[in-house]
Amino acid sequence: MDSEATTGPRRYLALFFPFLPVDRLRIMQPGLWADGGDEPAVLVEAVRGAMRLAAVDAEGLTIGLTPGMTLADARARELGLRVFDADPHADQDWLERLCDGCTRYTPSAAPDGADGLILDISGCGHLWGGNEALAADAAGRLERHGLHVRHAIAGSPEAAHALARFPGPPARDEDAAVRRLPVEALGLEGDNAVALRRAGLRTVGDLAARPAAALAARFGEEAVEALHALLGLGHRPLSPRRPRPAVRIDRRFAEPLGSTAYALKILEEMAAEAGERLAERGEGGRRFEAVFFRSDGLAFPLRVETSLPVRDAPAILRLMRERIDALSDPIDPGFGFDMLRLTVLRAERLAPTQLALEGGEARRDDTIAALVDRLSIRAGRAHIQRLMPCDSHVPEQAQLALPAVQSRLPASWEAAGAPGDPPVRPLHLFDPPQPIEVVAQVPDGPPHRFRWHRALHDIVRFEGPERIAPEWWHAKDGATEGDSIGLTRDYYRVEDARGRRYWIFRHGLYGTEATHPDWYVHGLFA
Repeated sequence: MDSEATTGPRRYLALFFPFLPVDRLRIMQPGLWADGGDEPAVLVEAVRGAMRLAAVDAEGLTIGLTPGMTLADARARELGLRVFDADPHADQDWLERLCDGCTRYTPSAAPDGADGLILDISGCGHLWGGNEALAADAAGRLERHGLHVRHAIAGSPEAAHALARFPGPPARDEDAAVRRLPVEALGLEGDNAVALRRAGLRTVGDLAARPAAALAARFGEEAVEALHALLGLGHRPLSPRRPRPAVRIDRRFAEPLGSTAYALKILEEMAAEAGERLAERGEGGRRFEAVFFRSDGLAFPLRVETSLPVRDAPAILRLMRERIDALSDPIDPGFGFDMLRLTVLRAERLAPTQLALEGGEARRDDTIAALVDRLSIRAGRAHIQRLMPCDSHVPEQAQLALPAVQSRLPASWEAAGAPGDPPVRPLHLFDPPQPIEVVAQVPDGPPHRFRWHRALHDIVRFEGPERIAPEWWHAKDGATEGDSIGLTRDYYRVEDARGRRYWIFRHGLYGTEATHPDWYVHGLFA
């Protein structure tokens, strides 16, 4: 029985792209085929000093070209080949982009190797008139975009994967279709498929007719596990590319929207609805994502993050517009957007706010947080940072520079010393500390004179030492002279004859840890 409800059997749709690398080039760089020629196209990569085919197109496959063949052998078969360099990273990015586009059918979509997708369509078929209609719409949309695609529906991801890659004549049911698959559909590594054929086992049905214990003893547990997965007796759960959001709102349009500005107006209405749902739960969103689904199958995701939980629609749209303005390539509606999706990827508790006298929520003082959010979008998440205290006595490790939108609220710093006392830590630290040359030193005491940046400094006052021992869980056993880890530091606050104050330390104890310890300047006092 084909399920149309989430309470029924699971159904999975596999989409297989047999010529994905070449199709990507044809779609993304149509100028490469501007001459109108129909010569076969291949992608090559260097393997052990030889150029070998990494991918071929349909025309190349018909004349006997296969991945792994040397380029010289391929040219011997067809002199007029179109040869391009393989780019696995671009292919993976393209596949992930296709995966994002297929989330219009189900939120549970995941890449399947380097040339396919798996969609959990359980309970989603009723929106399209049945699972077969959903699969036909997905495959047709991708084919109109210029991709070669084969698809199959089954009760497990493994069975759908195999049926899409090893098509055959129609069968009476899914079980019969799976049992007639060749043993290569098991996806076993090495020469296991060859060994199975030599033993007279050519199809999945041949293996299913044999006792599992005998198969495991001769061909290993992997063969039995792969067989059971194909037969629906057990399979690994699907891991979607995107996690399940806290809130998801979809808008589908009978006529595609040809204007990005109008799409943003509708997105603001969706943001208001998302805010109402969050308010019912007493939460606010920290991470939002808007996806613009084009009618040709591509999807344009936009993600924004806030430093404080929010559920105000104008504030969310303001950040979305900032993100669009920061894009190097503007969003192209193409033939129009036929679907919009707004998801709240991360939600946190948001305390109720006091109502204003004229109605609605009173305005909160989030000016700094709003400024941080907008600057993080304009300059990049990693470029706007906030220092956070870290539980470490090592000065350069006592704070961490984290993205400002990542931390919810500024953390409190422990006050050093009593009010009115001189600072015990400099305002400026060098990371790493800068070495100095001590001219006059006293064992186990501060130097009387040191040279730094070719300038000689005479010390007239000092305070210390402040001893900071190494963290024992990071220290190396048996540290020797010259080791940078596991040595004790003796810090001094010193002042030279011109009134300039420095924070210097001796790295290592005399005699026990180092014969001639090195000195460093670690900071400057104002």
